[in-house]
Amino acid sequence: MIFYHATTPEQWVKYENEDYYAAESLDTEGFIHASFAEQVEPTLAIHFKGIKKILLLTIDSDLLTSKLVVEASRNGELFPHIYGTINKSAIIDKQQKGS
Repeated sequence: MIFYHATTPEQWVKYENEDYYAAESLDTEGFIHASFAEQVEPTLAIHFKGIKKILLLTIDSDLLTSKLVVEASRNGELFPHIYGTINKSAIIDKQQKGS
């Protein structure tokens, strides 16, 4: 299964020399938020409004070493949540969005 995680280049660079990536939400909420393809644009519009540069990570669940749970979130819609760090070997693409 392919899914996506949006972050900022500033957050990404904190893990530049690591084999994994962790979002701040892992510490504050216990998991990393992610989206399915059709959820990416609405998620960016809600949670990244006004942020000029966004890094969109494409993740392959078959390569992910942390626990992935698809569970209800915003408006009862199902979203992928990662309960642990994202091993960089599971990130199959990175795209910068914005200027």
